[in-house]
Amino acid sequence: MDKLYIYGASGHGLVIADIAQLCGYKEVVFIDDGKQEYKNFEDIKNDNHIPMIIGIGDNKIRAMLQQKAQDHGFCIATLVHPSAIISPSVAIGKGVVIMPNVVVNAKAVIGDGAILNSSCIIEHECKIGDFAHISPNAAFAGNVSIGSFTHIGIGCVVIQGLSIGQNCIIGAASVVIKNIDNNILAYGNPCKVIKEIV
Repeated sequence: MDKLYIYGASGHGLVIADIAQLCGYKEVVFIDDGKQEYKNFEDIKNDNHIPMIIGIGDNKIRAMLQQKAQDHGFCIATLVHPSAIISPSVAIGKGVVIMPNVVVNAKAVIGDGAILNSSCIIEHECKIGDFAHISPNAAFAGNVSIGSFTHIGIGCVVIQGLSIGQNCIIGAASVVIKNIDNNILAYGNPCKVIKEIV
């Protein structure tokens, strides 16, 4: 718990740094391949005794960088803000970030690299796919399934038992009352399919 690398010095990375310090990491070091003021991955790739977490909001880039870090032998950290309420029966994958005031209830499953953003509610037996991003104040009733790489916008509501596929974007403040297939952009109240994402 002495040192943590955060791969990505973006705004998302800054929030992760706050959580890491609250979780007891004494030193947080940003690395970034695009910003000259930081070391890049090549500079630290042999320091794989130090844990790493990916500080990138884009789901597919986050997945790519997490795989790169794992391929170089890094242990991928998971961070849970101390204010989050997480049932002991929840399963949480590698590289997950759970932000302030999140609630995750019984037997939910959170996939690798997922982001549960501030104050979202994940009810009992929900399944959040790998590298999904659940935005602030989203609320899922029980038994909701969210596919890998899907982005759920701020303030969305999903009623119980529904499934949203992989690689979807659900716009802000949408109310989802029907299942949504893979690769779909949808939004509104009630949420309507707008187009297929190619």
